[in-house]
Amino acid sequence: MKRVAISIGDLNGIGLELALKNHREISKSIQPIYMVDMEMVKQGAKLLEVDVPEDFQTVEGVGEEFQIVAGEVSRESGLYSYNSFISGVNLVKDGKADAIVTLPINKESWSLAGVEYKGHTDALRDIFDRDAIMLMGVPEMFVALFTEHIPYGDVPSMISEERLYQFFKNLYREIPNMDRVGVLGLNPHAGDNGVLGYDEVSIKKGVEKINGEIGRDIFSQPLVPDVAFTPHMRDRYNLYVAMYHDQGLAPLKALYFHEVINISLNLPIQRVSVGHGTAFDMAYRKDRELDSRSYLNSISYLLS
Repeated sequence: MKRVAISIGDLNGIGLELALKNHREISKSIQPIYMVDMEMVKQGAKLLEVDVPEDFQTVEGVGEEFQIVAGEVSRESGLYSYNSFISGVNLVKDGKADAIVTLPINKESWSLAGVEYKGHTDALRDIFDRDAIMLMGVPEMFVALFTEHIPYGDVPSMISEERLYQFFKNLYREIPNMDRVGVLGLNPHAGDNGVLGYDEVSIKKGVEKINGEIGRDIFSQPLVPDVAFTPHMRDRYNLYVAMYHDQGLAPLKALYFHEVINISLNLPIQRVSVGHGTAFDMAYRKDRELDSRSYLNSISYLLS
């Protein structure tokens, strides 16, 4: 049975609830190891009014104990979630786990804790000195992000033939059986041949370079972003490359929000995450149903 380190995410959010309420189900197919001290589990379980399963395997010494406050952005919860993540990565690096699943963190809490990273993916880049690729989606539709958590105004300066070529090359190596990939243009109407921008010239050159190397037209010429996700186009493509975060994730989550997972490619370890955030507005509330589809899909991905 696959051993999976599960970083607990921000304890002021819904991560611990996902872990506790789905433990019995996921334990049928994997051996989960939760990156959280048992005292923090007991504190959260008391707030949730649920029992801690007897076989809920945790690690000790993840971080200093603190008071869980539902929905609060805090330095303490940010630091604990970062330490939980690093503990999980180290468990995989040391061969004591086969993969890591990450529950959601809060970027502001990480910042308050002095963590220099905006999220899991850029931290993994530094840890392994590899150009990790963020791939999000469901079997019907995946989106690979060329840029992720950077300000929109910084995106155009990242668009270059060589950067795009290397990104396409890494993506193709990670998914060698891909058929057709829809590459989005950056500008409205994909630039209209320079009328609305020239960034697509670099995108086209990157596409032509990788397709020439592969020997097949796997990657498309820049697609007009506002029609790329219409039903007709999704019949043609189920994998897209978006130039920036919201360009790809807004349509993806509009269609499949509760099912989406986040996969890190081009790393020496296997990492997958839920595709949603901490849901601070729903944390530790008893007047709503917990939707676990993204979490369960993340576990299922590791078994595929």
